[in-house]
Amino acid sequence: MEKPTVALVYQAVQALYHDPDPAGKERASVWLGELQRSMYAWEMADQLLQLKQDVESCYFAAQTMKMKIQTSFFELPPETHIALRDSLLSHIQSLKDLSPIIVTQLALAIADLALQMASWKGCVHTLIEKYSNDVSSMTFLIEILTVLPEEVHSRSLRIGANRRTEIIEDLAYYSSTVVTLLMTCVEKSGSNEKMLIKVFRCLGSWFNLGVLDSNFMANNQLLMVLFQVLQRDETSTNLHEAASDCVCSALYAIENVDTHMPLALQLFQGVLTLETAYHMAVAREDLDKVLNYCRIFTELCETFLETTVKSPGQGMGDLRPLELLLICAGHPQYEVVEISFNFWYRLGENLYKTNDPALHGIFRPYIQRLLHGLARHCQLDPDHEGIPEDTDDFGEFRMRVSDLVKDVIFLVGSMECFSQVATFGNCKDCPYRCALHQH
Repeated sequence: MEKPTVALVYQAVQALYHDPDPAGKERASVWLGELQRSMYAWEMADQLLQLKQDVESCYFAAQTMKMKIQTSFFELPPETHIALRDSLLSHIQSLKDLSPIIVTQLALAIADLALQMASWKGCVHTLIEKYSNDVSSMTFLIEILTVLPEEVHSRSLRIGANRRTEIIEDLAYYSSTVVTLLMTCVEKSGSNEKMLIKVFRCLGSWFNLGVLDSNFMANNQLLMVLFQVLQRDETSTNLHEAASDCVCSALYAIENVDTHMPLALQLFQGVLTLETAYHMAVAREDLDKVLNYCRIFTELCETFLETTVKSPGQGMGDLRPLELLLICAGHPQYEVVEISFNFWYRLGENLYKTNDPALHGIFRPYIQRLLHGLARHCQLDPDHEGIPEDTDDFGEFRMRVSDLVKDVIFLVGSMECFSQVATFGNCKDCPYRCALHQH
């Protein structure tokens, strides 16, 4: 490929998006793909971003920059890395109001550059120091800080184990600074929904990387804000989902409960405060929120599973989280209880390994109530005719119930299940038949 002019590249981008002839679109796509694989892509993308002619050309350029940094960073000599970094930071600042997808692409490019550019020491500190005092820059700063931890384990990046370890240690060192910045954003923006969603996404990203200090987070106001959002009836669906995702990430991050005790206690107590909010969501028939609460309750039970089995009813082996899951099992939509299946599988497996009759006796009533709820979910409509299909969503749910019953039936015995079967009236309604025939 000969070096193209920026005008020719822009023309090809326009053809890709606006040419009414499909053949013209295809030719433009092939040519632009060839350009992206060439050395000229670096310069052309940079020039398009400087020109800022429209969303399409800037998006193509930002995406090209991200792709080149991910897959072809080796093409650039080390002495050009600082200039590339400064150029990308200039572009994201000047394009921050054009389109969120362009900001995300440039944020990914900057994050991937930081992860591969060993000479850029303390990138988090540099970015926060440079942009944290400028309110207009906060949106893209948080976007960079969100994707940075997410890209650490990206398979697209060619970084070795030693470099990855160095990066994680560096991010851990500055993690408290990031959380403090996020709390400052919340305080300055008040109840700005878009900013809260960005803050919760960013916090969740850092929880997922596993670098946040448990003691610091246990006493941080941001955790309180998170649960206040989830407790409020008027919280929007998008904000509710972002907050729920963040709490689930936090619970997953502390799976080794003993080493994260202060944070584990705060999360445990915080989730238990959400029962009333769950009932309100049920009353309002807000299925999205109901599913979010069930995800949180399930993640809580999964995180504290070992503690619950070791010391049921004591401390954080408290059995109230199981009560929350059984409340969810009573919801009329079977999709709600289905979220918790993996926990019940794991609980059955743990109890089977212990082979302790006294311990089994503690959990038996919970399994009995679960089976009762599942039996009601598996009943067919009174006007249903013929054998139910195993291939539709409801049929697949019934098959999953059958698999779950096989894993927990030892706790209650076959007769208990037979008593549930009696409520169906005939065999075609019964989801347990496979499990019962084996016992």
